[in-house]
Amino acid sequence: MSASYQYRVLNQSQSAGNRVEADRPLVVLVDDDDGLREALQELLLSAGLDAIGFASTRDLLEAELPDRPGCLVVDVRMPGVSGLDLQRKLAESGDAKPIVFLTAHGDIPMSVQAMKAGAVDFLTKPVRDQTLLDAIAAGIERDIKQRVHSRALRDHLSRLALLTPRERQVLREVAVGRQNKQIAFDLGIKEITVKLHRSNVMRKMQVASVGELVRVWEALPAEVHERVNA
Repeated sequence: MSASYQYRVLNQSQSAGNRVEADRPLVVLVDDDDGLREALQELLLSAGLDAIGFASTRDLLEAELPDRPGCLVVDVRMPGVSGLDLQRKLAESGDAKPIVFLTAHGDIPMSVQAMKAGAVDFLTKPVRDQTLLDAIAAGIERDIKQRVHSRALRDHLSRLALLTPRERQVLREVAVGRQNKQIAFDLGIKEITVKLHRSNVMRKMQVASVGELVRVWEALPAEVHERVNA
C-alpha cells in the first residue's frame, strides 16, 4: 500500500461549506493488517467520516496529527508497542484520546484492563459495520465534550492568572458563599475594598453573576484551589 493512500485524508466533500476542516472529526486507525485498514478507511468514508491509518503504534507516536476532534480505533496485538501500551502512553502524556479497541485475539482480562483505563469499547474481529460505527460515534462525542471542557478550563486559568493575589483570595471567599462583610473581616480590609476587588474579579473572569463565578471556581482543578488557599 502506498504512503499516499495510507496518509490521505478521506471525504474531502463532507459538508465543508459550513464547517472548517479543524472542526471535522478525524478517526485514526492503528492496525498492522493493511487490507483491514484500507477496508475500515473505506467504511468510514462511506459513513461521512475522515480517517487516517497507521501500520503500527510507533508510526502513530512519531506522527504529527492535526488538532481535530475524533477517536482512535486500535488493534490490541501488534509488533512493538501494543494497543494497551499505547493507551497507557497516551494517558501519561495527557493526550487521552478516546480509543475503540478492535482485535481478533482479545480475552476478558484484556478487555477489563482496557475498559478500566477508559476505552470506549472493546470489539472482537470480525465486527458488524454498524457496531463499529456506533462505537466510533460514541468516541467522537466523548472527545468533543472533552475538548470543550479543556478549552473552557484553559480560558478559566488564563483569566485567573490576571488576578492579583488579593483578588484571588476574594474570589475564593465569594465562591464559598462568604458575604462582603465576612470577607472584609477575614482579610482585615474594608468592605468597600472587598467590593472593588469583587468587581475586578467579575470583570477579569468575564462572568456576569456570582452563580457563574461559583461554577468557574468549581470547574478549576483541586491543585489550583490549593494554591489560592495557600
